[in-house]
Amino acid sequence: MSQCLLVFLKGGPSDIPEIHGVKSGSIEERLKIPRGNGYEHFEITPDFEDVGGVRMRVYQWSYRTAIAE
Repeated sequence: MSQCLLVFLKGGPSDIPEIHGVKSGSIEERLKIPRGNGYEHFEITPDFEDVGGVRMRVYQWSYRTAIAE
């Protein structure tokens, strides 16, 4: 059974929620989040964000790619 890890997304498009659930038991260096006809890419930072008493790892938006057809 995989765990859902909550992370805090910083930067990027305003329609992406800041709190994101990652279906993984471990921290990933990069996240690729589908959005429209592409992906938003976020990279891990050394920072943490406290949201409602929950400490979350911060990922910073880095770039966008299109879905290959």
